[in-house]
Amino acid sequence: MFIHVVFFWCKEGTADSVKEEMIRYAHEQMAKISSVRHVWAGRSVPSPREVVDSSYDVGLCVVFDDKAGHDLYQPHEIHQEFVKRFSSHWAKVKVQDFA
Repeated sequence: MFIHVVFFWCKEGTADSVKEEMIRYAHEQMAKISSVRHVWAGRSVPSPREVVDSSYDVGLCVVFDDKAGHDLYQPHEIHQEFVKRFSSHWAKVKVQDFA
């Protein structure tokens, strides 16, 4: 499996409705990409534990069979539409991939 995890920090003043639309788009649209096996997206959950960074606004986890599946996902029109639609709201994005 190839796991693609993305954390989004939105610009100050970004409406909650935009964050919810990011999550909805991920669940409803990205799962349609043929190489995607699972999609999870949601809001940060606050935690008092020192090792937990819950400062992000939206988290996204996409699972593929392998890196080749991920490489098909990146230029896919559905993924590119997500970037086009929401990137103006992002102050910071952090990606962590592992296999």
